Amino acid sequence: MVSKDQAIGWLIFVACIAVAVGYVAALFLYQHLLWLLIAVPVVLALLIVLGIGAWIGWTMATTPPPKPIEELELEEKEEEEKGEEGEKKG
Repeated sequence: MVSKDQAIGWLIFVACIAVAVGYVAALFLYQHLLWLLIAVPVVLALLIVLGIGAWIGWTMATTPPPKPIEELELEEKEEEEKGEEGEKKG
């Protein structure tokens, strides 16, 4: 018996092979639609790439910048000093 992940992997594999065979067959059988068979995947691929680029840009534009290293080092020193004071009192 295969695991769930393996079953999904086999399903993806078979689907990809079926689409590839169907696409190649369509290129030869429907030559009057050749421009459509080529243009649609190219446009979809372009839209996917542009969508990923837009998502990366949005994430970068809306994420606040990190604190400078000097500020982080000062915070660490302050926390260490507070910890040492707590140990001395306790």
